[in-house]
Amino acid sequence: MNRYIARRLLLILPTLVGIITLNFFIVQLAPGGPVDQTIARPTSQDVSTSTRIGAASTAAAEVNVQSQYAGARGLDPELIAAIEKQFGFDRPLHERYLKMLVDYFSLDFGNSYYQGRPVIELILERLPVSVSLGLWSMLLIYFISIPLGIAKALRDGTRFDAWTSGLIFIGYSIPSFLFAIMLLMVFAGGAYLDWFPLKGLTSRNFDELSWFGKAVDYLWHLALPVTAITVSGFATLTMLTKNSFLDEVSKQYVMTAAAKGLSDGRVLYGHVFRNAMLIVIAGFPAALIGILFTSTLLIEVIFSLQGLGLLGFEATLTRDYPIIFGTVFCFTFLSLLLTLIGDITYTLVDPRIDFESRDR
Repeated sequence: MNRYIARRLLLILPTLVGIITLNFFIVQLAPGGPVDQTIARPTSQDVSTSTRIGAASTAAAEVNVQSQYAGARGLDPELIAAIEKQFGFDRPLHERYLKMLVDYFSLDFGNSYYQGRPVIELILERLPVSVSLGLWSMLLIYFISIPLGIAKALRDGTRFDAWTSGLIFIGYSIPSFLFAIMLLMVFAGGAYLDWFPLKGLTSRNFDELSWFGKAVDYLWHLALPVTAITVSGFATLTMLTKNSFLDEVSKQYVMTAAAKGLSDGRVLYGHVFRNAMLIVIAGFPAALIGILFTSTLLIEVIFSLQGLGLLGFEATLTRDYPIIFGTVFCFTFLSLLLTLIGDITYTLVDPRIDFESRDR
């Protein structure tokens, strides 16, 4: 297993390079980049723009300029050249690409085009929000879905299975953002109760609280957004767990184990559980990455939480390339690590799985 882990860790580097390269050329060659967006700003903003980038003046006489940028006609060529230099577009594409690779593997993600701050600083600032939402949501989803799915499999066709299926159907049908709005209306000072805060991850006096008070304040702010994500996310996993257990229970080895006189608990948790859990574990890395960086986007907007999902989305709209590439790098790296952790978990659940012998 150690050799398998070492090989997978070594593969992370070329995989990162491949994904970053693909994203770099797709994003860089797409129209509407930062230079185009700066040029397209209203004339009233040109003065501040030219001052910020050190251009001579935006009030220069209009000239007919043949430019690759939409909307550049009539602008001073020196201004366009200054804008290109500000964003690093005065150098060839391959030079920008090679510089980005060197910088990224030294963990230098550069500065945001529009916020004027290091990208790594912005990511670290937003990371606690995304990790809090994703981690607590995944823990609740798995702690609810797996026991509930097993219970439904053992009571298949009973009243318990019927009414829990109704609850699961409701949870699956209601989008997380709609459920989040309902929670705000009912419990956060809307039409009924005012029990929970409307926004933020902590209160303003968080630093003045004791360690116990900080923990309570943190969980108090997370209660509604985590509930919204959990309710909309546990339905699929519950049914997957149930169907996986039903499939395993009907197999011959379960009947043989029961015929040997093993107790139901020994058969269920000693034999069925480890086989049925493999398909559930397989989806863990993708599910966690999805919740961390995509599924929480609307939740972050509704609860005014500044997370990585919102950071990447805003950067995509404004073509803030350093943030886009920095977040893609982090997402990819975490995804590869979580996939490796999922493979290791396979062997813990079922020791019969041997990745090393399979790779020979």
